[in-house]
Amino acid sequence: MENSIQFVPVGDCGVLAVCGDAIDEAVNARVMALDRAVQDARLPGVTETVPTYAALLVCYDPLQTDPDTLTPALQRLAGELTRAQNPAAAGRLVEVPVCYGGAYGPDLAFVARHAGMTEQQVIAAHCGRDYRIFMLGFLPGFPYLGGLDERLFCPRLQTPRTRIPAGSVGIGGEQTGIYPLDSPGGWQLIGRTPLRLFTPASGGQLPYAAGDRIRFVPITPEQFRVIEARQGGGV
Repeated sequence: MENSIQFVPVGDCGVLAVCGDAIDEAVNARVMALDRAVQDARLPGVTETVPTYAALLVCYDPLQTDPDTLTPALQRLAGELTRAQNPAAAGRLVEVPVCYGGAYGPDLAFVARHAGMTEQQVIAAHCGRDYRIFMLGFLPGFPYLGGLDERLFCPRLQTPRTRIPAGSVGIGGEQTGIYPLDSPGGWQLIGRTPLRLFTPASGGQLPYAAGDRIRFVPITPEQFRVIEARQGGGV
């Protein structure tokens, strides 16, 4: 596994471990395995790790360490990774209830037309598989999900919306994801979850992490309102 990882200094406080060059589950699994190994090792000077699709950014305090010291330590950790760890199988399965269409998913009709499917077929296809969280980004807690049914690939909006409600589930190109906060955005919105995925008061805690899997579960507008009320208000 170590032969496929390259280590590149980034600025004066980071080393980037490049594990591949594609959005691929096996590549992302290497990223997550190395991330866990770095966190467990508690290397001196390391302040943060940021896993992405195909690379891991390891941030450090330049007053405590430097690339010449940190890189060999990272190479050693990479060399200790084994296939037996099966990192692709790691991670929790998190169910996310979604109300599709109507005011909750104003672009569902467009996605259906683009795919040559009915709206119900789009919903069934979107809920019909589990999605790996390849990375979190763009917004706090925004999960970039891999494994979208190819029939549902569709272009982003030509003109992004200035405000998308928190909890909105969208499709952009070959990916699907969830907006955890009110935000501008250009993805096609097909539904919304009543779950509060991120609030500043939570201290940044999320119901999922990179490497976990998400399963979308369709719910009715009535169920949406009940769950929303239990969450303490609108998302």
